[in-house]
Amino acid sequence: MKSLDPRINRLDITDAASEKVLTKHEHWQTYEVFVQKRRGAQHQHEGSLHAATDDMALMLAKEQYGRRNAIFNIWVVKSSHIIALDTSDADMFANNRQKKYRNSNGFKVSDKITAYKKSQTKK
Repeated sequence: MKSLDPRINRLDITDAASEKVLTKHEHWQTYEVFVQKRRGAQHQHEGSLHAATDDMALMLAKEQYGRRNAIFNIWVVKSSHIIALDTSDADMFANNRQKKYRNSNGFKVSDKITAYKKSQTKK
């Protein structure tokens, strides 16, 4: 594919995807975009896009999410490859109420500290 845009020519994207005839219910796939703003930083989810191929998704993500801000790296992941828990499985994240000692909010120390400070000032 020859384009007026040299960035597209550099990617050397083949026209194999455009030769395929799409059926009535066949659509471009949805990709999730993750951007790393600087070296060593974590990738953060920036948004979603639709593309016919992985290469096209990477190019569109670069144009959409890296055009205005400087970025160090970019990932695109097919949304269909993301595995998530169903909302009916919310009990997997429930805390065990019997083991409050595991959480710092299970202790009420501030009252004891205040009482100790008061006892120290009276002496």
